[in-house]
Amino acid sequence: MASTHMPAQSRSIRRIRRFLHAALAGWLGIAAHVAFAAPASAAAPADTFPPWQHGRNNDAPNRGLEFTVPQVDVLADFHGDLTAPKLVLFVGGNYFFAMAPLVAKFEEDHPEYRGRIYWETIPPGLLVTQIKEGGKITVGNMTWTVKPDAYFAGLAKVDALIADGTLTGPAVPYVTNQLTIMVRAGNPERVASLNDLAKPGLRLAMPNPEFEGVVRQIKASLLKAGGEPLARTVYDDKVRAGTTELTHIHHRETALFLMQGRADAGVLWKSEAMFQEQAGHPLSHVDIPADQNTTAIYAGALVNGAPHAEAARQWLAFIRSPEAFRIFERYGFGRCEDAAGGAPGSSANTNTNASTTTNTSTSENTGTSAQATPRERADAS
Repeated sequence: MASTHMPAQSRSIRRIRRFLHAALAGWLGIAAHVAFAAPASAAAPADTFPPWQHGRNNDAPNRGLEFTVPQVDVLADFHGDLTAPKLVLFVGGNYFFAMAPLVAKFEEDHPEYRGRIYWETIPPGLLVTQIKEGGKITVGNMTWTVKPDAYFAGLAKVDALIADGTLTGPAVPYVTNQLTIMVRAGNPERVASLNDLAKPGLRLAMPNPEFEGVVRQIKASLLKAGGEPLARTVYDDKVRAGTTELTHIHHRETALFLMQGRADAGVLWKSEAMFQEQAGHPLSHVDIPADQNTTAIYAGALVNGAPHAEAARQWLAFIRSPEAFRIFERYGFGRCEDAAGGAPGSSANTNTNASTTTNTSTSENTGTSAQATPRERADAS
């Protein structure tokens, strides 16, 4: 009896298998159709991951083997040829996108530096750590040493580093920047203000206070918009709840997290949002009103013991020029008209403290104030 039953059972199993295979094929076909019918605004994987400028932020004329694999092997914040640079710049990363045209213009005016400039654009606090390590840095499995000639960050940070001997004054201020809220294109979560960041279900990507000086300006603006409860919700309560994710390199991670659907909004510099929109990425921004915004002044100075001090002086003079400002202006930077700067390396003792309005109620612990004025002398990272 068993011998007559098994063939029928086998035929039944084969029919079930054929049905499952057909169903799976149909499901895969539908999935493929949905994937290819995705909205055109969605960033393709190649465009989602850095380097977003596809090697244009590299002035080396001879690049040898081109080996860049997004998500796998990328050194997006390190630029140029380390072999024998004539100028080394440590630049706070929030205008990494402006460096390629700035370097190109500088090399046009100073052809002796063409292909011989190296620059880094990681957060300014990490650049200071690298300076104090003698210029040594490790990324992945690679370690290298490069001593900087000039350093660029917020004016307050530059002043402090001049005071402790890391940099040689005077500080040279050159542009200003303001904050904005970055969101996905179309603003699907309908974020309208800083106060909306407190919504429990809204996922945020926010700079980490441990690494990024921009947190000082962000907290100042949160205090202006919603007082201590808003600042505490965004940077304490939501961090504990897992709905605020802190970044190490906000000028890369905030945009990336939004494009990946990992976050819904993040506060950063307006220039960074403008670059992402100009690059065609599916991102947008929400303006912060002037009475809640915070303005940073960007500055630079010679590094003490700079190997190429004269080249650094030439760059510091260039960075304040009308030609340089025309490049910065493309990304929404403001002119630094109220921040006087002396000639780098000159005997002038520039009073950078007079360049901005400060507030006597500023907290020593946070560097921010509920009554802080729109113009803050704080780190720009």
